[in-house]
Amino acid sequence: MEAEKKPPVVSDVGAWAMNVVSSVGIIMANKQLMSSSGYAFSFATTLTGFHFTVTALVGWISNATGYSVSKHVPLWELVWFSLVANTSITGMNLSLMLNSVGFYQISKLSMIPVVCLMEWVLNSKHYTTKVISAVVVVAAGVGICTITDVEVNAKGFICACVAVFCTSLQQITIGSFQKKYNIGSFELLSKTAPIQAVSLIILGPFVDYFLNGRSLLNYSFSTGATFFILLSCSLAVFCNMSQYLCIGRFSATSFQVLGHMKTVCVLILGWILFDSALTVKNILGMLLAVMGMVVYSWAVETEKKATAPIPRNKSDMLDDGEDVPLKARVSGLPPSDLEEGEMKS
Repeated sequence: MEAEKKPPVVSDVGAWAMNVVSSVGIIMANKQLMSSSGYAFSFATTLTGFHFTVTALVGWISNATGYSVSKHVPLWELVWFSLVANTSITGMNLSLMLNSVGFYQISKLSMIPVVCLMEWVLNSKHYTTKVISAVVVVAAGVGICTITDVEVNAKGFICACVAVFCTSLQQITIGSFQKKYNIGSFELLSKTAPIQAVSLIILGPFVDYFLNGRSLLNYSFSTGATFFILLSCSLAVFCNMSQYLCIGRFSATSFQVLGHMKTVCVLILGWILFDSALTVKNILGMLLAVMGMVVYSWAVETEKKATAPIPRNKSDMLDDGEDVPLKARVSGLPPSDLEEGEMKS
């Protein structure tokens, strides 16, 4: 008898909830940490290095205590993945610096069609008309409520293209690695986090100095700044873990589409906590985006049910000649007639 599959520790809804809550929380914490009205810690790349350092430490403790099991993944693949992921982070920071916020939001939205295209090319994945329509509705809704001014230059456009390509490739690779090496989301994260941590801690201060002209060595770490750095790192553990978990269970496309719920939450919390403006345009865009997400979820579930194999009943198996005794097949008689003949003889 086959062994029963253990139920997942975190449910599907729990994984999405963890990602949304931790992502929104980390954005709010970073806004307080990095804004000029807060603690002016303008070292985004280095902060990401801190995030992966804490994540790597949690992964090491988990492996040491036996909570998770370390599985083999070739070192060259981990290094390649980390290079793509770090390029994604650096490219996004450069894109935000060189372009307007409006174009930065457009580049983030463009990840949805890019991920769809890459999954079609790399994994031969096809999408129904319903799914494509829902993706368009979500992108339109998020675009309406986030895009304002649009300014772009040649350098910024190149950085945005590199960032979008690397981010999309990174997210697709997360799912591919989990299937290829039969490794769990947290176990894979434990493998990639140390490499990303070391590289970002070393290169991060130089990248940040290039971005804003400020040196980390000259920053005065106050108690408040230290608290928010630790809070940001703690939330990053859950954010990274839930990202790997969601992509592994669903797909990079679903992660991109449903992940824009975070954008809606950030806009609402920004209005509540930081007195950010919330116009009718923002509200209509958010409603359109949420409606698109609902339609997308329904379309994906419909597609799953349509492609699910239909279990065959016993009568169908007998009609195909399966489970029929060999003696009956040779004689050409139905099993019932054969049994009666045996009893008479």
